[in-house]
Amino acid sequence: MDGAPRVPEQRRRSGAPGESARATAPGAGPGADLRFSVLGPVRAWREGRPLATGSPQQRALLAALLLRDGRTATASELIDAVWGDEPPSQALAALRTYASRLRKILDPGVLVSESGGYAIRCFSPDSLDLTAAESLWAEAEKSRQCGNLAQARSLVSKALDLWDGEPLANVPGPYAQTQRARLNEWRLQLIESRLDMDLEQGCHAEAVSELTALTAAHPLRERLRELLMLALYRSGRQAEALAVYADTRRLLADELGVDPRQGLSELQQRILQADPALAEPSSPPDEPPSVSIRPAQLPATVPDFTGRSSFVAELSEVLAGASSESGEGSVMAVSAVAGIGGVGKTTLAVHVAHASRPAFPDGQLYVDLQGTGPRPAEPETVLGSFLRALGTPDTAIPDTLEERAALYRSTLDGRRVLVLLDNARDAAQVRPLLPGMEGCAALITGRVRMVDLVGAHLVDLDVMSPEEALLLFTRIVGEERVASEREAALDVVAACGFLPLAIRIAASRLAARRTWTVSVLAAKLADERRRLDELQAGDLAVKATFELGYGQLEPAQARAFRLLGLADGPDISLAAAAAVLDRDPETTEDILESLVDTSLLESAAPGRYRYHDLVRLYARACAERDEQPPEERESAMSRLLDFYLATAAGVYAIERPGDRLVDHLERTSYPGLTFDDRHGAQDWLYAEANSLLAFAQQCAKPPRSRRAVDLLWAAKDLAESGANSKQYEAVALSLYRVAEQAGDALVQSRALVTLTSVHLVAGRFSHADGEASKALDLAHAAHDHAPRCWAANDRGIIALYQNRHAEGETHLKQAIEDFKSDGNLAGEASALCNLSRIHLAMGNAGSAVELAEQGIAIYDELGHTLRGANGRYALGLALTGQGRLAEATERLEEALDVFRDSRQRLWEGMTLFRLAEASLAGQKPTRSATLAEQALAVLRGIGGEWRRGNVLTVLGQSLHRVNQPGRARACWQEALAIFDELGSPEAESLRRLLAPTAAA
Repeated sequence: MDGAPRVPEQRRRSGAPGESARATAPGAGPGADLRFSVLGPVRAWREGRPLATGSPQQRALLAALLLRDGRTATASELIDAVWGDEPPSQALAALRTYASRLRKILDPGVLVSESGGYAIRCFSPDSLDLTAAESLWAEAEKSRQCGNLAQARSLVSKALDLWDGEPLANVPGPYAQTQRARLNEWRLQLIESRLDMDLEQGCHAEAVSELTALTAAHPLRERLRELLMLALYRSGRQAEALAVYADTRRLLADELGVDPRQGLSELQQRILQADPALAEPSSPPDEPPSVSIRPAQLPATVPDFTGRSSFVAELSEVLAGASSESGEGSVMAVSAVAGIGGVGKTTLAVHVAHASRPAFPDGQLYVDLQGTGPRPAEPETVLGSFLRALGTPDTAIPDTLEERAALYRSTLDGRRVLVLLDNARDAAQVRPLLPGMEGCAALITGRVRMVDLVGAHLVDLDVMSPEEALLLFTRIVGEERVASEREAALDVVAACGFLPLAIRIAASRLAARRTWTVSVLAAKLADERRRLDELQAGDLAVKATFELGYGQLEPAQARAFRLLGLADGPDISLAAAAAVLDRDPETTEDILESLVDTSLLESAAPGRYRYHDLVRLYARACAERDEQPPEERESAMSRLLDFYLATAAGVYAIERPGDRLVDHLERTSYPGLTFDDRHGAQDWLYAEANSLLAFAQQCAKPPRSRRAVDLLWAAKDLAESGANSKQYEAVALSLYRVAEQAGDALVQSRALVTLTSVHLVAGRFSHADGEASKALDLAHAAHDHAPRCWAANDRGIIALYQNRHAEGETHLKQAIEDFKSDGNLAGEASALCNLSRIHLAMGNAGSAVELAEQGIAIYDELGHTLRGANGRYALGLALTGQGRLAEATERLEEALDVFRDSRQRLWEGMTLFRLAEASLAGQKPTRSATLAEQALAVLRGIGGEWRRGNVLTVLGQSLHRVNQPGRARACWQEALAIFDELGSPEAESLRRLLAPTAAA
């Protein structure tokens, strides 16, 4: 930070800010209910009601007294403050009149006469907004010095929030003018301090937008330029960062005849050298480094951990080596514990990790990698959660696996952190998750022996010894019950195959049943009919262990246990579970909670349930074996699919009233949820996204594939918002391939329509057009009207993006006819708005406005809020084309509010971009640059490179107009590289933009 923000000169005294005013305790005495402001218009309130502060000169007197912090000002000082060197002949009389009027307005005793002058006394120290801002800044400085950067930033933001426009607005006089300049300077210093803390916390992408506007407004302020360079560099925009320096150097030479200060020049050199330290937030000089977040994610260790002493000692020794301060711990320590399911790998690892916590004072990370499930955790997802736990904001987390892994290792550099990677699939899954830093350690569990994990200390965990198994059983059941039946207890642990998980489940069941003896339990386990292939090593041992718990369930519990395990997905909601079981939610909840009590089911969150992966496998085996009649398994899956489809269709209908797609979806027999408003509907869709998509993929095969593809189509918001886009695309592709093998043209066409949406969102227009073209052909073959309408509509908008305007017009006119024949007014409105954009691109702005207005009229009549925003987006473009910029901005801002409210990130970003275009056309380049930067931030990871190239083009044009040609050129060069890579015609316009700057 370039020096701490300074409190305005005339308010700095030896005591605390506002000390003399604190003579009266807050809330006591005269003036306790008064509030004053100078960080904006000079105003006063009593108990929240505004007071009339009089003429500009009277307000100037009030301001001068307030800013003296309770000290007395002489009459001559006040006359100089209000009128300067040329006061009126009756200045003293006027001053007394103003003072008399202020006394009547304020509480008695607040404005006092003293020694021929005046003072304001006896009001609460927080009554003046400037005093409050000073106090907040002082607290922020303390917080930052203590390392609490987040709290410091929050306090500075609160101080800045107290400003309400220009300080001392419209107050005349030289004193006010001096104070106004001083307060404006202090505000800029506070903003710089807050932005500096933003960069310290990794919020560089968001800071770029604000810094772009600030540097345009204050072009000679070098600290802002320095912060902008750093923010751009950390956002991966090195060329722009260097261009900021070039622009600054040229501007300073032209305006002031000086070179940039040393700090700015040094930053340029560090960027040129790709200084690794620049990539990471670093604490300001002469201040202690901020305290990093210290994660403590380890699951609770079991209080009755038993045995395994040799393994505990072995693993603890390896982990201790990572924290060796003798120089021996020069590499990261990695231990991998392998063994069959239920052997106690996790219990051992958690116990060792807790025992080793003192050696890792900077925290412990934990994740269940779900390696034995059908969909193991993706390393990039895990890295995202780890980075958040280490204090990295979402906006600073990169998109790719490689970038996340690199940032993860950088974040751990210099820290001592233990990472517990539980239930790993293989070495490939864990490699990106290894800290790689001296002083850190990784402890891994999994079924596979990871011989290909270079440098890892491998441990093979076997079953317990009989003595350890009996001791564990005794600790859970109780010494008194076991002592008298030692032989029976030995029979129990032997029947459990000495597997810790099996022993724990058996002992817990016995402990919960006081009427049972150990012999009763042993007799139950001795019955081979109650076990699967007897207890033996491998997965069957785990199944046999679960059989013990399953066998004790009531019929309703057992049925729920079997059927709920059939559906894929990370968890299941109570409402979805009720559909599977065909019971009301209250009864379902009672059953599920009883299963939680038996440890056969976990409560992921209120109203959500999940299986441990091994328990799910066992539940499915039980369903295959025990569910009678067997058709009930299919019925349960069918009910769940109906539930998801009916609910998703309801969400679609709320979001798109009047859209007849819901009438073309497969009919359902089981009802879905209903919602009172679109926000509740959206909340359900996004909360269920992972489970819904996983189940849709599970249902890709006949006879459920038609409902599965309709479920995907009804949930298309998941693709359009950018959320779950990869998973959504994978499901769509799977449905298409299965339907292709089965020769089901209807499913193929609908799957291709959903794939088209994914490609459009990602900016893959050639792929999108290919899928839409095939969807059209297949829809005709299947006599399926819905995909025929939407595929034609999509082909029209794709043609617009690819500058095939005549062809796009043909597609959209066909789409309008198809929608009309189907009675789909919402679809017709969509095609009309898209046709508006085609006409605009063809130079027909007048007809573009008319078409967009026709579409909006339909949407508004239908009450179609979300798609009505799309209509306003199209109208905003058309109005911009006509030069009606104020109307265009109003329409686009209306659309922006809806897109943000609906979590439509793609359209939020694109609307910001269009607002930037309109601002540029309206000769507001600073606002345009700010909006373009905001668009880039929102569109990170969504929208594709073509859209990014367009935003960069407008950003460059805006920067060029605010006298930042170097940075503008960097934006255009990046956009040109994008368009050249894509083979887009926009490349030629970029070359024309770059030609004049190259010549210069």
